[in-house]
Amino acid sequence: MIIDCHGHYTTEPKDLHRFRKDQTEAVKNKSALPARAGLKMSDDEIRASIEGAQLKFQRERGTDVTIFSPRASGMGHHIGDFAVSQEWTQICNDLIHRVCTLFPKNFIGVCQLPQTQGQAPTSSIKELERCVNELGMVGCNLNPDPSGGYFNAPPLTDKYWYPFYEKMVELDVPAMIHVSGCCNPAQHTTGSYYLNADTMAVMQLILSDVFKDFPKLKLVIPHGGGAVPYHWGRFRGIALDNKRPELAQIMGNNIFFDTCVYHQPGIDLLTKVVPVDNILFASEMVGAVKGIDPTSGNYFDDTKRYVDGAHGLNAADKQKIFEGNALKVYPRLKKQIEKQAGNA
Repeated sequence: MIIDCHGHYTTEPKDLHRFRKDQTEAVKNKSALPARAGLKMSDDEIRASIEGAQLKFQRERGTDVTIFSPRASGMGHHIGDFAVSQEWTQICNDLIHRVCTLFPKNFIGVCQLPQTQGQAPTSSIKELERCVNELGMVGCNLNPDPSGGYFNAPPLTDKYWYPFYEKMVELDVPAMIHVSGCCNPAQHTTGSYYLNADTMAVMQLILSDVFKDFPKLKLVIPHGGGAVPYHWGRFRGIALDNKRPELAQIMGNNIFFDTCVYHQPGIDLLTKVVPVDNILFASEMVGAVKGIDPTSGNYFDDTKRYVDGAHGLNAADKQKIFEGNALKVYPRLKKQIEKQAGNA
């Protein structure tokens, strides 16, 4: 089975965007918020939005299941207060659940969280519990920077985050460390902000003892781990200079990188320097890079081609990247796949 651990619903029905625009304008103007009851998205609209995009690419590229979450750049944790974030989050998570119900063999849900600037992560626990226990979701996207590009939250290793980690471990779910849209004009959302945040998260984690406190905590760093594989020697050297273990030992069963790297040399490097046990297949389609590479004639985000073509990977390595590691990192995944397949 080919499991894509990083997919976002980026082809949502138009009325979702209308609602969010109205909600955002109401926050800006301090006027009445739009009523959720006015949001109209039919099953037929959802089917059409998926069948012409994510499902089409699954079939063409030979993947089986996508771990699916709301549009990351749309989480918008810097917009409004907690009540606004909570309503928007519930709407987005319920929509993901509808996709998984309509296409039970193809999509497994992961939730966004109602994070808000200045609001402790404990405020997101209730929504995580709802999504896991009631909607069958197998993980969450955890934003290390709800400010939208100003990085004013405590580091992920601070005890500020510990109650949320405790709940993750209790529920046996991982988190993908994923920022949202950037409101800082100095950074491009998908071109720099995402990768900066990924790199920042790894740097925080390798100098901390957070995994001694939470040995079962599992965190996925998307987009190939940001700058870390390319600068592996720098990060490894900093760790050793600070009397930390080797990077591979630090990563262990706690830190994992995905394969959202959009060229063959990048995947070759990733699979050469990062332990194969810590790499999960992912494409992020349809996401940050939607076009076709004029050199190869293939879509940039057709990452299965790069893993298939990676030098030095044997059949056992590829089985881990495509399936085995995802089942390890997402302990609820196997049963949820079986449950949804039985409901199809």
